[in-house]
Amino acid sequence: MTRKALITGITGQDGSYLTEFLLAKGYEVHGLIRRASTFNTGRLDSIYSDPHSGQDRLTLHYGDLSDASVLARLMGAIQPDEVYNLAAQSHVRVSFDSPEYTTDITATGAVRLLEAIRETGIKTRFYQASSSEMFGQAQEVPQTERTPFHPRSPYGCAKVFAYWITVNYRESYGLHACNGILFNHESPRRGEEFVTRKITRAVAHILAGLQTKLNLGNLEAKRDWGYAREYVEAMWLMLQQEKPEDYVIATGETHSIREFLDTAFGHVGLDWTKHVEIDERYYRPAEVDLLVGDATKAKRQLGWEPKVKFTELVKLMVDSDLQLLKDCREGRTRVTS
Repeated sequence: MTRKALITGITGQDGSYLTEFLLAKGYEVHGLIRRASTFNTGRLDSIYSDPHSGQDRLTLHYGDLSDASVLARLMGAIQPDEVYNLAAQSHVRVSFDSPEYTTDITATGAVRLLEAIRETGIKTRFYQASSSEMFGQAQEVPQTERTPFHPRSPYGCAKVFAYWITVNYRESYGLHACNGILFNHESPRRGEEFVTRKITRAVAHILAGLQTKLNLGNLEAKRDWGYAREYVEAMWLMLQQEKPEDYVIATGETHSIREFLDTAFGHVGLDWTKHVEIDERYYRPAEVDLLVGDATKAKRQLGWEPKVKFTELVKLMVDSDLQLLKDCREGRTRVTS
């Protein structure tokens, strides 16, 4: 019998990779997308353009985590075996400007989804996309599943709520519900507003003479960066376990934004110091200086560990943006990998 999965945030970086992963495993995939004046399904184009991708098993539904009635109706109609909650207002800096919206979607949205599962009474397995931003002002290095949370942004606070409400529904109602505490994970599909993609896209544009300057904030912030395509497998593995638990997913390495610049610009022979300007508008009101995860539990219990490391990831992203720009200038379109 074909297994069914429901993915919120299906049009995002992680959602698109997870969709490809599940279709390749023979799943019937349902995705929740917001109704807008323009389609935002570009990251799914590779599925629709490949006749062997399993596109006939992919169905998109209009809905939003702010609408509990739609969530309950879809849950009852689809009866998914697995639910992946990837939807969120996920930009940390934006969360300071829109804290109420961030909380409604990222925190309360998780409650609405869990309530839809509970009220319909379906037997499903639930994955909550938690974040390393929950650790914020980290209480220990590296961070593990036992590290106390100290969020430093409205986004981080909202994710902490979503984390604990997931644990609460697991313990109170017996739901098979897991939290994946994913550290930063990037790819060519990362949104252009995020610092990593902002850098790799700028490298391509500077090399092509389309821009000369790149404005950034804190260059000393250190993060644990992994490859998003690999991280979605960890999400799936969590829901295949007999006992639901929470897992840190990370590389165990930390690098500064300055190092990211060194690698990205150096890959094409450019000196980033001649192009990068510091703009205080990009500083957060409360900074998170160092995040690095210990994924020992995931390796031991899930058999998961990262393969693509920092330098390879940065070069992969730069090469993709170089090719994307070339294709655009030649009038071709291409789906990033």
